[in-house]
Amino acid sequence: MKQLHSGAKWLFRVGGFFSSVFVTFFFAMFFGGAFVAMESGDNPLSVFAGIFSYILIILIILLMLVEVYARLAYKFFKYEFTSDQLRIERGIIWKRYSNIPYQRIQNVDITRGIIARMFGFSSVNIQTAGYSMPANGRGMHSEGYIPAVSIDEAEKIREFVVKKISNKKGSGL
Repeated sequence: MKQLHSGAKWLFRVGGFFSSVFVTFFFAMFFGGAFVAMESGDNPLSVFAGIFSYILIILIILLMLVEVYARLAYKFFKYEFTSDQLRIERGIIWKRYSNIPYQRIQNVDITRGIIARMFGFSSVNIQTAGYSMPANGRGMHSEGYIPAVSIDEAEKIREFVVKKISNKKGSGL
């Protein structure tokens, strides 16, 4: 099975970073503010300093967890094109194994976001019949989503899959 492009770590880091910033401020505002206010009395400056310290500590801990997540997500995401299907394995705690027969594939899209362009990789979306999840937006991807392959590899994947799906189709009506 093939490994993702090494730039995928940055993709996972950035996604984890934005999630951790949201979680940090959520916890800081709802739990940290009340805790610090009880500890420091009525002094607004000490309340602000306490909340800031609390946010900083939580953010540092979450960033360390994001780094561990990025490395593990990269390590455990693998894909393989066999003679009759695409196999994808992913997941750290909950493993997900997908087998996508070429007969179900409808389209192959290649996307390059800003991080992908900076690190020289592409994302491949392999859309299938019967899978209605949108190909973009809010972390939702097509069934055959490969988040980071080299630009050349993405083009080879598209050519390979298009040949496979064009061989299965008849002449039409």
